[in-house]
Parts: sequence; structure tokens; C-alpha cells
Amino acid sequence: MRAGINAVTAALVVGVLIGLALTPDGRGWLRRPTLMPGGAANASASPSPTTVSPAALPAAPAAPGPALTPLAARAASGHLRIGVFGDSMADGLWTGLYREMRDQPGVRVTKFSEVSTGLSRYDYVDIQAKTARQIAEEPIDAAVILFGTNDAQGISIDGEIHDFGTDGWKTAYAKRVDDLVAMLRGQNVAVYWVGLPAMKRASFDARMMLINGVVSARMAALGVPYIETETITQNAEGEYDAYLPETGTGRRRLMRANDGIHMSMAGYLRITEPVAARLKRDAGLVSPVAEPAA
Repeated sequence: MRAGINAVTAALVVGVLIGLALTPDGRGWLRRPTLMPGGAANASASPSPTTVSPAALPAAPAAPGPALTPLAARAASGHLRIGVFGDSMADGLWTGLYREMRDQPGVRVTKFSEVSTGLSRYDYVDIQAKTARQIAEEPIDAAVILFGTNDAQGISIDGEIHDFGTDGWKTAYAKRVDDLVAMLRGQNVAVYWVGLPAMKRASFDARMMLINGVVSARMAALGVPYIETETITQNAEGEYDAYLPETGTGRRRLMRANDGIHMSMAGYLRITEPVAARLKRDAGLVSPVAEPAA
């Protein structure tokens, strides 16, 4: 009986390996296995020996980007197509943004995000190539981007692995950010980059804030709106708090998932608020406040 079970197990293992070898993604995974398919395992991984500092490299000067059609002009034509790109955190952002914009005539919000993806492991999913394919199949006017929860791992460039947090990693990550923005803007797509929220575990929070530092510096250099969410996901003392006051009512609501990384629906709506407000302002969708009657 045991010999039969062992034979079946061996057959299953061989079948899985053959299946992986028959696909490009599978072959890439076999060459360099990653925890990314599990999502949460990567996001909650223990710290590496690399010393992580929140400081990013100085922002390098950027060449002027192409002139983009203003969002207000696109909205005035009766159509405004917004795409949300990123990982599982961006999935929640898309849900919140869809709810915030659903009453705006002619505005469509499409989800292009995918769990367990990021900008560090292009051997797993090449976000640059994937995004280019997505917008070719479904053109958009504005891209809202939120990556990072899977990105605290090394980046391989030309066979050299740059460990997370090193200057080489920051340079490589900044280039991938720049390349993604340049590709989108080259297709007349306005870009809005959303920063990562505060995280519960101090070591993981430090990693995410390092990523925020690199990205915010690049957005400033490129002239791209960067919408930070760190401060609005902290309490009055500037600390992580799963319960925060709800906008409007002031009632304390559960904003975070149990993993201390993702958000509850109330939390996703919270980080969506400044994103929706910026998009509405730039697209001229904010109704003027009426003057009180004399």
C-alpha cells in the first residue's frame, strides 16, 4: 500500500514539474522559485540582514515628459477612463475608487491590478510588458498605481541581484518606476501614484516606507502626482492603529485586516478619499459650492 502511495505521489510531482516546464511563467519559476504566488507569505517575510533606512536616493533630474491631454478636457468630452494598477492592495483601492466615481457620468474605473505582483520580480510577472498589453487592449485616460507590498526583495538586473534596501536596489527600483511612468505617458495616459499605508509590524513598515521614499522622490522628479496614505492610516500620535475615526461621523471604525497589512472596506475607502478628490479636481468634476443666500 505504502509503495503504491509513494508511486502516486511521485507521479503527481513529476506531472506538476512537466506542467511548469511547458509554460513561460512556469519555466521562469523553476529557474528562480519565489514565494510570491502565496502573496501573504512574501508580504510578511522576516527581515533580511540588509539594514533598511527610510531614506531614498536623491532624486535624479528627469527629462520633461510628453504633453498630456488634460483630464478636464477628456471629461468634458463625456468620457473618462481610469485604470487601477498594482497588487492586492490596489484591488481594494479599485473597489473604493469605483464606489467613489460611480455616480459621475461618463467615468469608468477598470481594475488592472493582480495579487502577488510587484516591480521587484519581473522574472515572475513583467509589469512593464503586462501593463503595455493591458492598455493596448483597453485604452485608458488615467492610471492610478499602488505597488509595493510584495517588493521588499532583491532585484535581478543582467544576472546581478541587488539586495533590498541597498543603493543598487534603489537605483534599479527607481528605473522600473520611471520606465512604467514613461510608457504610460507615452500613450497619453495621466499617472497618479498612491503611496503605501502605515503597517503594523515595525520592520515591515520600515521596508514599505523605504519604498515610499524611492517612489515619492521619483514622482517629484517626474512631475507626477504622488498621493501619500501613511499619515491618514495612523492615529493622532503618528502610530499604526487598526481603528481610526471615520470621515464625516468621527466614529471609530476598524480600518485594517488581521494581517496588519491590508485594509478593511472602511480602510480602503479611507485611502481612496484623497485619490478620488484629486481625480475629480483635475477632471473638473467637483461641483462649485453654492454661495449662501443673503
